Parts: sequence; structure tokens; C-alpha cells
Amino acid sequence: MTRGDHTTELLRRCVVVGGAGAVGGLFAEHLLRSGAEVLVVDPGAGVAPAGEARFLRGDITDIGPDLREEIGRADLVLLAVPEQVALAAVKQVAAAMRPGALLADTLSVKGPIADEILAHAGDVEAAGLNPMFAPSLGFAGRPVAAVVVHDGPRARALLRLVESWGGRAVRLGAHEHDRLAAATQALTHAAVLSFGLALARLGVGVAELAAVAPPPHATMLALLARIASGTPEVYWDVQSANPQAAAAREALAEGVGTLAGLLDGRADGEAEFAAALGGLRDLLGPDLGFYRDTCAEMFGALRPYEHRPTPYEPGPSTSTSSPVPTER
Repeated sequence: MTRGDHTTELLRRCVVVGGAGAVGGLFAEHLLRSGAEVLVVDPGAGVAPAGEARFLRGDITDIGPDLREEIGRADLVLLAVPEQVALAAVKQVAAAMRPGALLADTLSVKGPIADEILAHAGDVEAAGLNPMFAPSLGFAGRPVAAVVVHDGPRARALLRLVESWGGRAVRLGAHEHDRLAAATQALTHAAVLSFGLALARLGVGVAELAAVAPPPHATMLALLARIASGTPEVYWDVQSANPQAAAAREALAEGVGTLAGLLDGRADGEAEFAAALGGLRDLLGPDLGFYRDTCAEMFGALRPYEHRPTPYEPGPSTSTSSPVPTER
């Protein structure tokens, strides 16, 4: 590895389960760049990351002899798989690992996997990582939530590696992680998805909206497009697997109800509305200016909407072919 400390030997042999996927591939690529020997394990005929990674087709919930041998040699086994797969795999993966090796995961919910590790993985170090960004964005400057269940030299070495890749390792307890993830991920996604569902109910075409959209609306459309273009299972897990996500969605619904109550025609409604905005300024506190200025920069970077003729507004061409498809 490129680091000069003991990290080099602590995490020499790494098995990345799900390494053919986006998150697993991100970790496999960076482990390779750091000088580790990487084995990518995936049930499909995936393509291993560039470099010297080996590939083994296998099912981590039904470990065969070859995979068991590889896990037994590993310093790190990283589970970059859906939650149900990881939960089903913990017991037999831990049993196949040598004592003191590191079992890690990349799940977006940490409570259940932490409980499973405490119950079945007492002989190994264990740490959960949750990159709080899309893998395509990379680690540089971005937070990686870290829940260390069984601490030790390899768990600490993994966090040092994340930071050497440019990430910010933020250590949390499992319950604290899930509470914050419910607010930062489940609530945010629910707000964007609810915005999209509301647009569908209003029956207004996106081309009509985009032609006149002010920056806040254009930003919401961009967020909606990003989520709609993503993998449904990822967003489903964020909403369904986190036991605190339901409270976040309930708070969102109550927030909309509170807003409606301020606009119900009461004589003091405007004053209460102003007071509510004041409360939100207080919520942001000393970070108000930072986020206000960040928003201004984001709006300044928005690309102008490229107007496309609607079915009732023919363009300069006389062609009657179908509209140009766009990415969703």
C-alpha cells in the first residue's frame, strides 16, 4: 500500500463481496490503488475493477469451499451487498474468518447489522461504513459515516485509509447513525419523491414547468431526475429498512400540515407564517449564511433549460418524427 504506516500489513488481503456493483467497486478500486490484494466476489458474471483484482463468482449466503478458503485468508471482508443479503451472511462469514480479521459493511442502516455482528461475530473486528454520496462522486471531501462495532487495529486502519482517499470518516453509534440517516437520507428522498408525486397529481407537463421554472423549482426537478434515474432497491432500502424512517416521513407530512394551517385564512396567519420562517432561521443558526451562500452558488451554476418543442408547438423543422428522447 502507498501509506507508510502499519496499515500496509494490516489490510493486505481484502475480499470485497458485491465488488462488481457501484459501491463495492468504489472500495475495490481504492483498495487496489492503495496496494492491497483484492478479490471481488459477486454472484453474477460481473467485471472486476481495473487493475490486479481477481474475480470469484459466488454466493456469500451459501459459501463454497473456494470462497471459504479466501475468506479464511483475508484481513478484510467487505460486504457491499443489500441489507437482507448481509444479514443472512454474517454468521457464516464470521465463522469462516480468522480471529482478529475485519468484517465491514456498506449498508445504509446499521442497527440490524450491528445486532447480528454482536450475536455471531465476536472473534473478529467489525466496522460499518456508509458513504453519504453516490459512488460516482468519489471520496474527496465527502463524509463517510463509520460505525465501529468491534474496535481494533484493522478497523482503525480502514478508517485511516478512507481518510487517505480524501473521505471524512465520521464515527457514530449504530442508533445515532440510523437517526441521522433517517433525517439526511430518508427525509430528503421522501421530500423529493413527494414533490414528484404531487407534480403528477397536478397534471402539469415537465416541459411546461421547465420553460418557466425559477431556480428552486429547477433544482427540485434535478433532484427528482437523479432519484428517478437511480436503482429502486437503493431508495427502497433507505425508506423501508431504517426503523426511524417512518418517523421522518411522518414529520414531513406534519410539516406540510403545519404549513397548510398557517394559510387557512386566519387573520393572524401572515404573522404566524413570518414567525415560522424566523424559527427556521433559528434552526439553521450560525450555518444560515453558509447554506444561503451555497444555494446562491448552486443557482448560479444551473444550466439554462434547453427548450424542446411541445406537441402543440412545432419547431422550425417540418419533421413529424418522435421527440428527442432524454435521460431519465
